[in-house]
Amino acid sequence: MTRVLGRPRVGIIADSRKPAHLSPLVPELVRALEELGHEVAVIDPDATPTSLHELAVRADLYVLKGGSEAALSLAGALDRLGALVVNPYAVAAACRDKVVQTTVLAAAGVPVPQSWLTTDPRELADELPLGPVIVKDPRGSRGRGLHVVHAPAQLEPLERDRPWLAMRYHQPEGHDLKLYRIGDDVFGVHRPFPARTLEEKQGAPAHVDDATREIVLRCGDAFGIEVYGVDIIRSQGRSWVVDMSSFPGFKGVPDAGTLIARHVSRRLSQGPSRVLLAASAGVQT
Repeated sequence: MTRVLGRPRVGIIADSRKPAHLSPLVPELVRALEELGHEVAVIDPDATPTSLHELAVRADLYVLKGGSEAALSLAGALDRLGALVVNPYAVAAACRDKVVQTTVLAAAGVPVPQSWLTTDPRELADELPLGPVIVKDPRGSRGRGLHVVHAPAQLEPLERDRPWLAMRYHQPEGHDLKLYRIGDDVFGVHRPFPARTLEEKQGAPAHVDDATREIVLRCGDAFGIEVYGVDIIRSQGRSWVVDMSSFPGFKGVPDAGTLIARHVSRRLSQGPSRVLLAASAGVQT
């Protein structure tokens, strides 16, 4: 990316091949950043080889939107070269690993279900008299690799000698609540789980009360970020955080790309601080 007339440069690490009608955030983000006077390039490490010997920091700021392992690795390499990345590589990597994510959130006082790390699911049998557990692939997404376990026999088929995250299972009441934060704003979307169609993924607007807003803000404060998503379920009158994404698709949030672009632009105007979206309080960047 060659700088043009001093315009701030932004590189967006994302899947450049995904149709805009399925993932409108990146095109909207590009358009909004360009309208704000930034030079923008979409970088897709899954689409073409990246020469690591020639890799250099060529943007004033990188946005890590892509969810692939290649995207995360590229962000990490750029971070080590001194690039400013939103969200910071260490935070994105921590959120990608649900064991690390859950530990950080629990330490910050976020209401997460009682959780365990295990490499032998059979060892969870003693917990089942107190209620069912849900066993997850720590790096799974979109509902893949989830097992709700009520009886010891259901633990037997699960693979051993690999990490599992187990959580106390709380039966959800109604649809899942997706919460999204952009700067100081928090948006709520009700969505069925799993969401299969684009319409289901867009969901329906949900009111965010003060207590829920406080939970969402606490999640971001735990990692030092201001752009992210949080999944909450409600069960027996209580709210539980069951997942967090460092940079989701923000489906169902009106003008999400424009709002994120404005937030990124404000941060760029404040100068090249490495503390881009707040000070990390649990994950060092």
